Order: sequence, then structure tokens, then C-alpha cells
Amino acid sequence: MKEKLNFYTFLLGFLLFIILFLYLIAFQVPLGKTAVVTTFGKPVRVIEQPGLYWKAPWPIQEVYIFDTRIQVLETKMEETYTADGKNVILTASIFWQIKEPLKFFTSVGDKESAEKKLISLVRNYKNGIIGIYKLANLINVNEDLLKLNEIQEKIKELSTEESEKIYGIKILEVVFTKMQFPADVTQDVFERMRKERERIAQKFLAEGEGMASNIKAQADAEKEKVLAEARARAMKIRGEGDAAASKYYDIFTKNEELAIFLRKLQALEKTLKNNSTVILDSRTPPYDLFIEKPLKKKNGKKK
Repeated sequence: MKEKLNFYTFLLGFLLFIILFLYLIAFQVPLGKTAVVTTFGKPVRVIEQPGLYWKAPWPIQEVYIFDTRIQVLETKMEETYTADGKNVILTASIFWQIKEPLKFFTSVGDKESAEKKLISLVRNYKNGIIGIYKLANLINVNEDLLKLNEIQEKIKELSTEESEKIYGIKILEVVFTKMQFPADVTQDVFERMRKERERIAQKFLAEGEGMASNIKAQADAEKEKVLAEARARAMKIRGEGDAAASKYYDIFTKNEELAIFLRKLQALEKTLKNNSTVILDSRTPPYDLFIEKPLKKKNGKKK
């Protein structure tokens, strides 16, 4: 019984030794990470593919695992000055990624040190670049004067050029997430924005008045055109009517009695068309038509 217990104790100890030995000589590289293997502190191998790998036990070899995914770093609120002497308080977010693990390991060593160096690097370029722009380029309702994206892009380009060269880190974006101003600067900003809004309003008002004037001028021109065409047509119709009337006037000049008779009929029609009661004087034209008169013969004798 005692020998059996000793056997199990030996087996358990042997298994623990194997597990410990495997722990010392094996390591895993997860997805999205990379490893740098050192021999007596000197880097000898970089592993970028995920999987299970082997190494010599410590202290001969050591493994350093780094995250190569995109990481975000937010700076503290810091004050900087514009070209026109206005102070601005900014907070920036830095999107960065390890591109050269070996250079990162030898120049930086760990994430905490990398973040400190990135903050210092971005701060220097941020202060230098904002110092050549005016406050109106940071905040403005006029898109032509607003240069915020241009400023952020310049900071990113200059910072990543140095960080890749020295630290093996690529800066993907630098974005201002917060922007504050002291009380006096805030008043200046609001006043400038108010004036800019008034200028834009005046511009739109002038454009509207100009458009209204053009529309009115076009309408007047169209009206004059229509009136001219109407006058020309009226004159044409009047001329045609006068020409047609002249034919009847020729007939009336040849037979004056017929013309007088027709005129009297027209007057009677206008007078009696309302079915009114009218007191007539048969001696007054055109009511003399109601008096029967003898017809005249061609030889002048009454019939």
C-alpha cells in the first residue's frame, strides 16, 4: 500500500515537472499580437503570426508580447496659442499602431513608455502648427476660413513620420475631441460668429433682392411684349373691322333712308329689351316708326 502511494506521488510530481517544463519552453502568440524573443536580453526573433512556439527556458530566452491592433490614446487638456495670440485649451485623441515590433522593443519597450513618448511628440507638433494659424481657422461658421482638418492632418503627418522612424509606431489619426476657450476669447469668438452670420445674412439678402429685381425686370419685359402684341392685334382687328364697315357705309350713302331706319330700329331694341313700361312720344325719333306712313311710289304719288 505504501509502495503504491509512493508511485502515485512520483507520477504526480513527474506530471507537474513536465507541465512546468513545457511552461518554460512553450509560449503562445494570440491573434492581433506579435512577440519578440530575446536571448540573454538581446532580441533574436520576431513572431508576427499567431500560434504555439518554443523557446529556451528562462533566463536563457524571454518572450515579450505586444498588441499590434489599433489603439487609442487621449491626451490631457493642454493650453496652446494661436498666431493672433489667443489661447486655446485642447484635448486630442491619438490613434496609433505598432508597425515594427523589433524597433518598438528596442526604442520603447512597453505600451506605457510608448504613450508617454507619443503624447510628448504630438504636443510639440500641435503647439508648433497651431501657432501659425489664427483662432478663426479653428472655429468659424465660414467653411473657407475653417482649417481644423488641415491642422489635424499636418500634426498627424509630421508626428507619424518621426514616430515610425524612431519608435516603429504609426500614428493613424490625430483628432481634437475637446476645445475650450477662456472667457475673453469666448466673447471674441461669439462676437466674430455673430458678425459673420450678419455678413452671410446680408449677402443672402442682397442676392435675394438682385434675384427679385431680375424677376421683376423679366416680368415687366414680358408684360410689355404681351401688351405690344395685343395692341398690334387690336389695330389689325380694328383695321379689318373698319375695312368691313366701309362696305356697309357705301351702301348707306347710296340709301340714306335705309340707314336712318336701321339706326332707329337699333335704338328701339336697346330701349325695349328690358320689358319695361315706356311712355312714348310718337313725334320723337325713333318712336315715330310706330306711326303708319303711306308708302311713296317711284313717281312721287301716294299709294
